[in-house]
Amino acid sequence: MGGGGQHCQGSRLYTWTEVQQHCQRSDQWLVIDRKVYDISEWVKRHPGGHRVIGHYAGEDATDAFVAFHPELDFVRKFLKPLLIGELDPSEPCQDHQKNAAVTKDFRALREVLEREGLFRTSPLFFCLYLGHLLVLEMLALLVLWHWGTGWIPTLLCAVILTTSQAQAGWLQHDFGHLSVFRKSFWNHLLHKFVIGHLKGASASWWNHLHFQHHAKPNIFGKDPDVNTQHAFVIGSIQPIEMFDIQHNRSATCPLQDLAWWFSFYARFFYSYIPFYGVFGSLALISFIRFLESHWFVWVTQMNHIPMEIDHEKHQDWLTMQLSATCNIEQSFFNDWFSGHLNFQIEHHLFPTMPRHNYWKAAPMVRALCEKHGVRYQVKSLWQGFTDIVGSLKKSGDLWLDAYLHK
Repeated sequence: MGGGGQHCQGSRLYTWTEVQQHCQRSDQWLVIDRKVYDISEWVKRHPGGHRVIGHYAGEDATDAFVAFHPELDFVRKFLKPLLIGELDPSEPCQDHQKNAAVTKDFRALREVLEREGLFRTSPLFFCLYLGHLLVLEMLALLVLWHWGTGWIPTLLCAVILTTSQAQAGWLQHDFGHLSVFRKSFWNHLLHKFVIGHLKGASASWWNHLHFQHHAKPNIFGKDPDVNTQHAFVIGSIQPIEMFDIQHNRSATCPLQDLAWWFSFYARFFYSYIPFYGVFGSLALISFIRFLESHWFVWVTQMNHIPMEIDHEKHQDWLTMQLSATCNIEQSFFNDWFSGHLNFQIEHHLFPTMPRHNYWKAAPMVRALCEKHGVRYQVKSLWQGFTDIVGSLKKSGDLWLDAYLHK
């Protein structure tokens, strides 16, 4: 997996000015723990996709590197052929005037959380979670088998399957973030099973888009979730500028993903064609997708759309994530309904942390934010939903004003 650093000069010293010049599509350097790496060629073979790592070209990527890779010793082996030097001793650890004190304290906090075992998984939690999905799947069939295919049993069946699909979405999210097993191999395998066989979607598509969102949340041109200007405008900047951002191309869908996708629809139609026939089964899955899409969008966007959406500011990891995320109050229902994404702040800061431990980390994260004057927002579920509407209305008003006075 080498390439891109064959001209390795381990003793060469660089300034931040030199590093920052290498941020083009075909010429990319980045810094991890003060070491400078040339990833220009290797980026094409990056398992997470070339875009997510390319978003850190020309800057320090230490915190992102640690956040996304649970097996750091293993991953560092692939960095060695890419090493071209180090930062000059006179250079600060952080680029672009990032807050060094915040970064230092954040890394110290991560060490505390690791020592306290908050990155260790509870197998029972995820076994019970997967079990409740399987129970829902069987319950939906049992409803039809016992009460038939009238309107009320059909609606009840659709609600049950929508719940199963939404909850499977949160579970695939856990595996996709490598937060369940210690070995990435098992996380990837179960991710493909859950998102492919239980949901009928592509693991590769999810990985290539979702990790970009985590790397640079709410940043135009880097977070695919906010590159929406061809459909509608969001935030306070995009409605006014309406500039032309190159969209992320769709991630490729390997044949393995297609096989998993096929297994979902084969199972679904095998189960429901005897009750509804081909067209009735198509109508049922379409209705389920319609209901599930609302659940998914309202939950995932209540933490992001009302927050700051802007161009790249090259902020430190903590400040960047807190400016783009907020939390929703904890309750048993909120935890279950949102797949613990009501703790969006902790999830974005520590994406490989098992979600059942977010509530334990939250007080320490909040204390760190208060120490450095970083806003830590917590809302009610209803406020999170209403803020989405308010934010979209504000964006629409800004666009209309810019359009009328252009």
